[in-house]
Amino acid sequence: MLDRAQTREKNMRKFSSAGAFALAVLWANPSLANADPLSLSEAIRLAVTAEDPQLLSLVEKTAALEDQAIADAQLEDPTISGGIANLSTDTFRFSQENMTQAQVGIRQVFPAGRTLSLRGGRRQAEAGVMRARKELALREISLAVRTAWFDGFYWTSAQKSVLASKRAVNEMIQALHASFSTGVLTTQHILRAELELSLLDDQLTDFLRREELARAELERFLGVDALRPLSSNLPDLSDPPSIAEMEEALVQHPAVLIADAVIEVGDADVGLAEQAYKPSWALEGKYGARGGSRSDLASIGVTLSIPLFAADRQDRRLSAAVRQRGAAQLDRSATLLDLRRDLERATTDWSLLGERVQLYSDAVIERARETANASISTYASGRTDFPELIRSQLAQLDAELKRMELRTERGKAWAKLNYLVGEVQ
Repeated sequence: MLDRAQTREKNMRKFSSAGAFALAVLWANPSLANADPLSLSEAIRLAVTAEDPQLLSLVEKTAALEDQAIADAQLEDPTISGGIANLSTDTFRFSQENMTQAQVGIRQVFPAGRTLSLRGGRRQAEAGVMRARKELALREISLAVRTAWFDGFYWTSAQKSVLASKRAVNEMIQALHASFSTGVLTTQHILRAELELSLLDDQLTDFLRREELARAELERFLGVDALRPLSSNLPDLSDPPSIAEMEEALVQHPAVLIADAVIEVGDADVGLAEQAYKPSWALEGKYGARGGSRSDLASIGVTLSIPLFAADRQDRRLSAAVRQRGAAQLDRSATLLDLRRDLERATTDWSLLGERVQLYSDAVIERARETANASISTYASGRTDFPELIRSQLAQLDAELKRMELRTERGKAWAKLNYLVGEVQ
């Protein structure tokens, strides 16, 4: 009996050490233990307003591309040239020949067709990709925080339920010791009760480990606020819109908006490839000063490119741009198909898990409680053996844990719907 008591004490020490790190943090920050409970809505607010490096990076990339768009839509700087023309090489005297002149010229290049506006538009489309990526990151953060919060809520609640069952089993053990001393029960009954107690200790250790994992996920987005106690109740979850309305909302999902922006980039690339069939041109002017009584000279000219050999350059570039745009359109279709599949799964989970929660609330929990109470009564009258009494008590615990698991899984399905179609109102 002493060895079994030592074993139970060892199990409790193991359970306590599993939360040593969390306790150390709480001791270092005593205000966290007494802080207001962390609700799901507050967790989301803290996460999306935090200065997350990923979001800040996307903001900077967007601003950089918008600046680049303005720069790419401008003409190239004009070029200025200068020199002396027609200088006699026998004397190198500037006034010897009438055609000797000091020249200064300026030249401005104009790209073909709408090249400049298309370049700027392409950069703006790339900035649109970054903006949509930021919105996608925000939705992913919200989904991750909601999922971790529901997980943390379940494992915290599960520990409370297991502790309550453990107290009940402890009371049984105390009663069994009294019965054992009178010879009513055998050593096997005592061992069975202590085995169940050890298994509950193991459950507590595992549940604490899983809670710490959920809090570690929250800490990635919330910092020390992730160590605050969670709300003791699940939030009220509003029913989602109809499946038709949610399918329509999928086209506004950031992943689809990213695909739309990539298609815009492809449109700009096709337009740029088409402009390559048009000539680019340059305007240049020169002024020649001859000095003395000689009149100065001026000249003006235009230079044109002639795209004569288009088969292996312009044609190929246009073909490549069209194919790239087609691939982007197919990627968008594939993204929508994936989102619709995820929507169907999340909607099914939301509906069927709700039915299971209702079944557990209306029937399973009550029957498990009635069975446990009946087992206590029949055990007292000698009509139920001890193993059956233990099984009925643990069956009630399992039913309560299962209902809580179903409720949190339904909450995660609701979180997935929010990720897919935006905030469910």
